[in-house]
Amino acid sequence: MKVLVIGSGGREHALVWALSQDPDVEQVVAAPGNPGIAALQPAYDGQTVVCRPVDISDQDAVVALATEVGCDLVVVGPEAPLVAGLADPLRAAGIAVFGPSGEAAQIEGSKAFAKDVMAAASVPTGRAYVCTTPEQAAEAIDAFGPPYVVKDDALAAGKGVVVTSDREEALAHAAGCEQVLIEEFLDGPEVSLFAITDGVTVLPMQPAQDFKRLADNDEGPNTGGMGAYTPLPWAPEKLVEQITEKVLQPTVDEMRRRGTPFSGLLYAGLALTSRGLRVIEFNCRFGDPETQALLPLLKTPLGGLLYAAATGRLEDQVPLNWSMGASVAVVVAAKKYPVNPRSGDVITGIEQAEAGGVRVFHAGTAVEDGELVTAGGRVLAVTATGKNLDEARQRAYAGVGQILIKGSQHRTDIALKASRGEIELAQ
Repeated sequence: MKVLVIGSGGREHALVWALSQDPDVEQVVAAPGNPGIAALQPAYDGQTVVCRPVDISDQDAVVALATEVGCDLVVVGPEAPLVAGLADPLRAAGIAVFGPSGEAAQIEGSKAFAKDVMAAASVPTGRAYVCTTPEQAAEAIDAFGPPYVVKDDALAAGKGVVVTSDREEALAHAAGCEQVLIEEFLDGPEVSLFAITDGVTVLPMQPAQDFKRLADNDEGPNTGGMGAYTPLPWAPEKLVEQITEKVLQPTVDEMRRRGTPFSGLLYAGLALTSRGLRVIEFNCRFGDPETQALLPLLKTPLGGLLYAAATGRLEDQVPLNWSMGASVAVVVAAKKYPVNPRSGDVITGIEQAEAGGVRVFHAGTAVEDGELVTAGGRVLAVTATGKNLDEARQRAYAGVGQILIKGSQHRTDIALKASRGEIELAQ
């Protein structure tokens, strides 16, 4: 099987790496890829991993590349091209695609659309007002009271949400959005659950938890994610079954009922509140950095799994097989991220870190004058596995300590409370 992976971030690096572990995948082409992907060693004799330049916003160029490569499957990584409808011309060209249609991808592209789907499917979620004027936003903010949850209705690369007790900050964020959702605050720990689906069958992965705030103790601004871990030792028994039954399957069924079946990766961000399970948001693709934590534990070959979903044959897929133990991913971000991340800083120590047993997924890197340098806000995801969270944490942070980037930032508390048994469910 030949697979074309669209994108250049840490999620795509993790996907290409996992596909390279599948003996049935003979070639993985990443477009445009990144330096970490370009340096991957094939896992099997005769297998190749290559990067090809392409503008992922140019749908004709992507279709032309997929045709030239002769790929059996295209995996679209980022949300922006999915929401723009990249999967549609690929499917029209007769190419199997793992990723939803442009219409179905609106479940991430528009939070108002997602709320409408959830209401129709009786999926539990927080109360929300959709506002288009500052006056409406102010009225909704005052109706809910602090802490205020203000979400840009459009794509914002994971940084369109403000959660604050400062009313002026909430109003300012709302004023900067064309359309905004004001939501009730949801208490309790958060869970990320990915599901592979062909539009009918839903196959959940194991749950993960990510860390959105920049700094330790969930302080600082929201980011695209500063780390993640899996599994969740504190999760209630049969949580995955509950989420699948109450959230994932009803959502997929409703999308199909509307004539816009969702095929690909449905990501549910959830809160386990004092009033029960609630959906915070849906995404239409593999989440970042949860993907970097999850895939090193997945024993089921990824290529065949994604191809089954893309071709409507997921009902034949056996339940996913996972390695025992735990996985922790720690994001190393550039100086001044997320406001104005600095580019061009030299990166050293990755080889030493990987020699120590961690896997370093590139997200914002480039090669300039023969040196690896920063080229994005979230630069690397340093990932390690272990027999438990404590061991995985120690290995991941040992790897982080060997990587040098001037002015870089990372959290020191990824998976810390979970490893100590300090996460409590809301009562």
